[in-house]
Amino acid sequence: MREEILLNQHNALQLEKLYRGNKPGFKAAFNALYPELPGNPLAEGWYQRLNFGQDELSGGAGAWGTPGERTFVVAASLFAALIAKLPEMLSISEDFFYPRNIGFIVAPVLMAYFAWKNFISWKTRGLAILLLVASAVFINWLPQNEKSDTLILSCIHLPLWLWSLLGAAYNGGKWRKGANWLEFLRYTGELVVMSGLLVLSGGLTTAITIGLFKLIGWDIQEFYFQYIVICGLSAVPIVATFITRVQPTLVSKVSPVIAKLFSPVALVMLVVYLVATLVAGKSPYHDREFLVLFNGLLVGVMALIFFSVAETDQSGSNRGQIVLLFLLSAVTLLVNSIALSAVLFRISEWGLTPNRAAVLGANVLMLAHLFYIGLKLFSVLSKRTSLSAVGASLAVFLPLYSIWSATVIFLFPLIFGFK
Repeated sequence: MREEILLNQHNALQLEKLYRGNKPGFKAAFNALYPELPGNPLAEGWYQRLNFGQDELSGGAGAWGTPGERTFVVAASLFAALIAKLPEMLSISEDFFYPRNIGFIVAPVLMAYFAWKNFISWKTRGLAILLLVASAVFINWLPQNEKSDTLILSCIHLPLWLWSLLGAAYNGGKWRKGANWLEFLRYTGELVVMSGLLVLSGGLTTAITIGLFKLIGWDIQEFYFQYIVICGLSAVPIVATFITRVQPTLVSKVSPVIAKLFSPVALVMLVVYLVATLVAGKSPYHDREFLVLFNGLLVGVMALIFFSVAETDQSGSNRGQIVLLFLLSAVTLLVNSIALSAVLFRISEWGLTPNRAAVLGANVLMLAHLFYIGLKLFSVLSKRTSLSAVGASLAVFLPLYSIWSATVIFLFPLIFGFK
């Protein structure tokens, strides 16, 4: 977004299109870029338009979207709640339904929201609907077998596939060219933060409500959880998205702080964990559960690196944060190398299985991505490139994660005979 604004700083029509496509992202990028545009009348006009007399946390109706937006959010929340209650309405086993379809409670309504906001063409919308329907049909067509590794892998990778489709909707239907995956990562981080706040608030309200009714002798716990809690949790993502869109500064100031706080914690934790692993004599080469935990840790830290890169000042002025991200990526690269070598060892000793193939592919992809990010961060530190190049590296690899997740979901069951 920063580069697009800078490129079109004298083009009023193009700036208007950028603004309407992503208002919160445009405002954040423009305000960061504004000091670099002295004497530009168009930039001055935009600054006044975006910031003059605006109470960011105003409680007025205008600060909470248009009536059409609020109506859309209510309708989408009700639709998500309806999907969540399908097992009860259609007498479907919850053990069958939720592992396969939990992603479809959230993804379609969020994709519809961004398709509506970004004025995506009906041709692109039709393709998105086709992909969603095909994914839903396929995952529910897989044979029910709780011991099937390919079924479990498909269910685990399906949210990642749906997340990538959501990213395309967020980017106005664009997948590669013109897609701003860095902004999408920033939105994802803000969505997680706001959803967490809403869940905490809802949990407190639930505890108080159930407690108050118990005082008058009414036990509403089962009813409350079956209807209010399930429906409320289904609505959280769309409500959180709406809040981050209409009140961008509500979370945008919190997310960078979270990234700065947890990045050093993750770095220290990783180093201590590696040392403790050596002292304890634990080995991912022979302990399968330990290898699973090792890879889970790796995925978590990778997500934190992505989030931190998205929330770091793109001007590159925060050198300390960049050094921290470089060290974190270097240590995570070491962890990834150990995990990858352990997977290769287990394959050479006991053969290829669906789980080992999935972990092998994911580790190879993450290893290449971490190495690429590390090179870009080192270039930033040596002042050979800007931090925006690190963000661009995410645009290169995130579609590859999507392709890999689709491979695991749709091809692994067929390749390995539903084992």
